[in-house]
Amino acid sequence: MARYFDVHPVDPQPRAIAQVVAILREGGLIAYPTDSCFALGCSLDNPEGKERILRIRHLDDKHHFTLVCSDFAQMGQFVQLDNSVFRAIKSVTPGPYTFILPATKEVPRRLLHPKKKTVGVRIPEHPVVRELLKALGEPILSSTLLLPDDDEPMTEGWEIKDRLDHVIDAVIDSGECGLEPTTVVDYSDGYPVVTRVGAGDPTPFE
Repeated sequence: MARYFDVHPVDPQPRAIAQVVAILREGGLIAYPTDSCFALGCSLDNPEGKERILRIRHLDDKHHFTLVCSDFAQMGQFVQLDNSVFRAIKSVTPGPYTFILPATKEVPRRLLHPKKKTVGVRIPEHPVVRELLKALGEPILSSTLLLPDDDEPMTEGWEIKDRLDHVIDAVIDSGECGLEPTTVVDYSDGYPVVTRVGAGDPTPFE
């Protein structure tokens, strides 16, 4: 059964954050709120966590996973950012955007898109996630929590626990989460292509 953490949305309790971090470090898979919608997440060095996400969402190995980062210093370890791309991303970050970028050698091969050698990155604006990332000290490997037969993501922590109780290890509930996933901007070829319009305004990249 998944552990359930009722966390304050603005001032998350350090003890709860520490317990979730311990679950991640021990190879757990969590459901957690972001500034767009709920996400599934695990640590970067957890191959089984990635496979669990693929199974839960019925995805294939061409799915672009996202490294949810705490700041640009951390993001810069995992993706290649030239000055113009950096400025464009910085103008809307933190926020509900995911950027597809060429990966550095710091990203394990199994997390890369098999053909493009790219990975998704984002810096969310959500107090709970920011505290989680600060305590963990590394990105969280993430994917939107959208189940294969659902038209929309779940917005309530209790519903996620009810439906995924036996396939994930923890649920963080800090109140209702949004319905829209992130806006995805693909920089694989060096220029922006909006591949999904979501919670973030796509105008700066069109």
